[in-house]
Amino acid sequence: MGHLYNYFFLVGFLIGIAIVFLASEFGWRLGIRTKGHGTSGNISALEQSLLGLLALIVGFTFLMALTRFEARREAVLNEANAIGTTALRARLLPEPHRTASLKLLREYAQIRIEYIPTGKSFAELPTLIDRSNNIQEALWQQVKALLAKDNNMVPTGLFIQALNEMIDNQGKRLSALRNYIPDVVLLSLFGIAAVACGFAGYASGLDPLRTRLPVFITAFLVCSVIFVILDLDHPNVGFITISQQPMIDTVASLSAFND
Repeated sequence: MGHLYNYFFLVGFLIGIAIVFLASEFGWRLGIRTKGHGTSGNISALEQSLLGLLALIVGFTFLMALTRFEARREAVLNEANAIGTTALRARLLPEPHRTASLKLLREYAQIRIEYIPTGKSFAELPTLIDRSNNIQEALWQQVKALLAKDNNMVPTGLFIQALNEMIDNQGKRLSALRNYIPDVVLLSLFGIAAVACGFAGYASGLDPLRTRLPVFITAFLVCSVIFVILDLDHPNVGFITISQQPMIDTVASLSAFND
């Protein structure tokens, strides 16, 4: 099974909400037909148990999505800070390595904001990742050339340390971007929602004093929360996006540096 996020998440949500509402309607009609044929008195207790289980899995999944969202936002800030620190230490290097390193770092930072209008996350664009890796290699070549001249230079050591952190932060950011909620959890969430809402509809059909409206309102609210979960877990595509302002600020500061 391919990853659910290979499909437009809004389409998946609409399919999921249709399944939940159809389950509610099916349960209602089944309850109407069953009414008067001798039903168990434990229906209400079972309904409450299923809704409680649904609340548990919704809360658990929401926490997973929120944790991943915060990790991605922190990764952007950490990488922006690492690039800025590397650029500051590159200014301490002797020429021509200072100018060459700053030029590479400007391009490296610019890559991280060019993808934003595409509506995709950075991890979904292998061409940009390959270009970033090439720039990292070019920066290492600058370090090697410096060490060949004088391996006791303090600025070179500081630059190496900052460059290591910058490379590590790219890996951390890509890992955070690729860390989605597992498909089985999302499928379980939709499945339990459909069963719980279907059972609620069934219980409403058995009770002559209850109507469909509360069941449909419950189904709508559950699906709305599921939509928020999917939106949180899908960076740069839905309504809730990760701010790239720290990286934009870093690009602006690098552009202001005098070679």
